Amino acid sequence: MRSGHQMNRLLQGDVGSGKTMVAVLSSLIAVGNGYQACIMAPTEVLAQQHFANVSKYLKPTGVRVELLTGSTGTAARRSIHAGLEDGSVGVLIGTHALIEDTVQFKALGLAVIDEQHRFGVDQRARLWSKGYNGIPPHVLVMTATPIPRTLAMTLYGDLDVSVIDEMPPGRKPITTICVGEGKRHAMHNFIRDEIAKGRQAFIVYPLIFESEKLDYKNLELGYEEIVKAFPLPQYKVAIVHGQQSNQEKDFNMSAFAAGRANILVSTTVIEVGVDVPNASVMVIESAERFGLSQLHQLRGRVGRGAERSYCILMKGTKVSKESQKRLDLLCATENGFELAEEDMKLRGPGDLEGTQQSGLPITLNIASLAKDGIILSDARGYAQHILEQDPGLSQPQNASLAAELRKDKYVTRDYSQIS
Repeated sequence: MRSGHQMNRLLQGDVGSGKTMVAVLSSLIAVGNGYQACIMAPTEVLAQQHFANVSKYLKPTGVRVELLTGSTGTAARRSIHAGLEDGSVGVLIGTHALIEDTVQFKALGLAVIDEQHRFGVDQRARLWSKGYNGIPPHVLVMTATPIPRTLAMTLYGDLDVSVIDEMPPGRKPITTICVGEGKRHAMHNFIRDEIAKGRQAFIVYPLIFESEKLDYKNLELGYEEIVKAFPLPQYKVAIVHGQQSNQEKDFNMSAFAAGRANILVSTTVIEVGVDVPNASVMVIESAERFGLSQLHQLRGRVGRGAERSYCILMKGTKVSKESQKRLDLLCATENGFELAEEDMKLRGPGDLEGTQQSGLPITLNIASLAKDGIILSDARGYAQHILEQDPGLSQPQNASLAAELRKDKYVTRDYSQIS
């Protein structure tokens, strides 16, 4: 940020390694220099959690922190917009609402994008246009699960990379096991034992858009089954899903966070950022229907306290070879970077210049992104060296490079500048 150039940096750190603190300190640097910062999160639940944490950290500094999401009321919105334009709001936290055209900053100097794989490339690009006097802000992109496209951008694109490769002291590894339908009774008993020790449990159901009604029924049936297995008054079960109003969601989430409910049954709305240190069990139903990075994110919701934690992957009766491979991988390692490498081998790295996040539209005739990282990294370094010597590629020895680049100039939009 002090280099005089725009920062475009990817911060990779495993779930719970302290990325939020880096975002807070970077925001303070921006505010201390007379600029504003914004932190964009993919879900309201996560945006609210960031807001609560950041407000707490910044309270002694007197910096004004505001929250802007889809459910922010008109009066509050007006006051936030005014504060952004006169510069009195130092840090703005929110969801996609931040990229609406009506949101105008006086001097945006830093944009932090959390859980980068949940935003489309175009959405991230719109934050760029909100910079001060047309100058793009510094961009810090944070992710706990480096996805294939990001890994590939690291080798090709204009992202610098920082890695937090340690966990906070006192964290214990999470035990991950994969079991079939036959072990459901044993799983219920295990949860009862953990609750008896004073712990809490998450139970997550998939919600896949194509068949929302069907999946919603799955969640309802699952909830009924859990309530039967864990009856009142001994056990309290809360439920959170996308069809609830924000008030209902907040009420149930806070009941669980405060320890008034032992079990939280939910869809993947809790995938990112929900922090309940007392929760020690994560059960993922129909685990074969999730991608690796989602499974890893969900697993990261437990193991945040000092207690031993467990992640139980419940698989259906029909599991494809590839799905089984994913589940085995997750049981074998807790390292998000290893998982991302393997995920890339399974899925391909995505379209580096476009908006597709996986699959393999890029044709590398010789190199393999998964195996030839060092050579590709050298090639990137060499490309940077050429651009430093000859930014316009106008020297005769670079004529063929210039011709190759111009070939597609009017065909593709330039996404190379977007984190």
